[in-house]
Amino acid sequence: MAKTPKQSSRSAFERVQLARHPERPYTLDFVERIFENFTEIHGDRRYADDPAVVCGFARFHGMPVLVVGQQKGRDTKQRQFRNFGMPKPEGYRKAIRAMKLAEKFDRPIFTFIDTPGAYPGIDAEERGQAEAIAYNLREMAKLTVPILVTVIGEGGSGGALAIGVGDQVLMLENSIYSVISPEGCAAILWKDSGQAARAAEELRLTAKELREEGIVDQVIDEPKGGAQNSHDEAARLLDSALCERLAESSTQSVAERLTRRYQKLRELGKWGTRADNS
Repeated sequence: MAKTPKQSSRSAFERVQLARHPERPYTLDFVERIFENFTEIHGDRRYADDPAVVCGFARFHGMPVLVVGQQKGRDTKQRQFRNFGMPKPEGYRKAIRAMKLAEKFDRPIFTFIDTPGAYPGIDAEERGQAEAIAYNLREMAKLTVPILVTVIGEGGSGGALAIGVGDQVLMLENSIYSVISPEGCAAILWKDSGQAARAAEELRLTAKELREEGIVDQVIDEPKGGAQNSHDEAARLLDSALCERLAESSTQSVAERLTRRYQKLRELGKWGTRADNS
């Protein structure tokens, strides 16, 4: 899909705003349009269920797969129920529990990232938020089945990375992926959250920039004006990319897959040091 001049010339902060658009398609919107027979899995078997993370087995073009994604809400009631898409430890523990089930039954895993970050409340910290994220990073790196990761909106720090370790990492054109929000970065660096637009440029958080850094494998075009304008078209474009990437990952041996996945995870610590950017 060719980009219009308006699309290609958007600033980093304009893309931040599109990534946060309240009408942008969320995980369950893509599940409805891309997958069949979705059956949700609830609970981490340790504490509770976390509605900010949805997990379930489904079929992708006839193939049994697992879908894991962060989910925001459309209205005030749903946003509160989903905790504004900010998972707690039980959400990440539910996710890895489901992923290990998928590995047991040899089913590929699709994860969809869309969160401002892991929930920072004291209750989450008391239940081991940092440990849950770290555990997921380690365990996802070892899963033997294909894992395809797609950033569909906001990719906020460790809250996103906790379900973001995969063989292939894709991003929708107007999604973002960053260690910190532009507002948070501006408040730390310049003591002024109003400098968010400047921070967005410095963070290099857009899909195009992350593709250039080698952190992302593919940038997926969106409908004209953004994915919020046509959920059906956004799903069609994403579906096509997922088919292609799953076929590629499925041809790799387990050893090749794990090596590539681990290398991709390690590359996140080398941002800005690639030879072609020196």
